[in-house]
Amino acid sequence: MPETVVLLHGFAGTHRAWDGVVERLDPERYRPLALDLPGHGERADAERPISFAGCVEHVLARAPACFALCGYSLGGRVALHVALAAPERVSRLVLVSATAGIEDDDERSKRSAADHHLADELEGGSLEDFVARWCAQPMFADDPAAVEALAREDYLRNRPDAIAAVLRGIGTGEMAPLWGRLGELTMPVRIIVGHRDTKFQVLGRRMVDLMPQAAVMKTVPGGHRLPLESPDAVVNTFA
Repeated sequence: MPETVVLLHGFAGTHRAWDGVVERLDPERYRPLALDLPGHGERADAERPISFAGCVEHVLARAPACFALCGYSLGGRVALHVALAAPERVSRLVLVSATAGIEDDDERSKRSAADHHLADELEGGSLEDFVARWCAQPMFADDPAAVEALAREDYLRNRPDAIAAVLRGIGTGEMAPLWGRLGELTMPVRIIVGHRDTKFQVLGRRMVDLMPQAAVMKTVPGGHRLPLESPDAVVNTFA
C-alpha cells in the first residue's frame, strides 16, 4: 500500500505549490496529500485567530493514522509542531528551507512588529501589490524567471485579509522557538536546503546538530523556493 506523504506549503502559498513534486512521486510508493494551511487558498475562511495549535489540529484531522510529513518554510515550522504533538503518527519528517524559530527575544519582537505592519498594509492594499513586494525580497533575487512566475501565480490564489491573519497568528515573529525541543524527535528527519539559500543552510545544520540520532541535511541546487525550483531534489529525499 502506498505511503501517505502530507505536504505543507509555505507562507502565502497553497497546496498547488507542490504540483511539481506530486507529479514526480511514484504512485506505487506514495500517496501525496497536499493541504491548504489555515488562512491559505481554500482555507481562507479558517477560524480566527489562526494559531499553530489550530494548524496542528487541521493537519492531524486530515492525515491518516501514520504518514510521512514534508513541510516547506512556514509549512516546515508547522510540520515541526505536528511532529512534536503526535510523534507516534509521523513515520518520517522532511523539512525544506525551514527553521525552528527565532530564539533572540528582541529579534523575534522586531519580526513580529514587521509582520503586523505588513498585515495592516495587506488589509489596506491589494494582493497584487503585496505579491510584488514579497517577491522583491533579496532571498528570491536569483530565482529563475519560471520559478518567479509559478510563485506569483500561487500567491495570487490567496486573499489579502486571510494572509494578514496568517501573519498575525503564525508569522515567524509569532512562533515560540522550538530549538530546545528538537531532541525529542526520534523519527528519521531529512533537511534539504538550496545551495543559494545560505541563511537556511546555517539553520539547517544547527537543526541536524540538535537531532544527532535522526537527522541528515542535504544541500541541493536551487534557492529558497525548492518545491518550485527543484522538485526532483525534494522527491529524491523520499527515496
